[in-house]
Amino acid sequence: MELTDSWYPAEIAEGTALAAPGKIRGGAVTLLADMGYAVHEAREDIVFRSATGDEAAELGLSPGTPVIVLSRTCLNADGVAFEASVMVMVAEGRHLRYRLVAGSRR
Repeated sequence: MELTDSWYPAEIAEGTALAAPGKIRGGAVTLLADMGYAVHEAREDIVFRSATGDEAAELGLSPGTPVIVLSRTCLNADGVAFEASVMVMVAEGRHLRYRLVAGSRR
């Protein structure tokens, strides 16, 4: 389980499920793709730290338990950012693997 907060430009989110709190049926990635926003580049920062009191309570952890904070910005092929997310997850037992393939090979 993890805590996730995501932000989208108002001109993209307005009038869609992106503008409302809660889960999005089919997921934000699917909704964004249907709207023509595909990830061409993802920029991520990863920090390891102790959970805050609020995070520990929401995740059912003891205060001070190590967590991973992953901050991600997604950009389209024109270099325009259309999604920013911050995810807080339990560090113990977590394995992160990355592979991003954008576009097609010629």
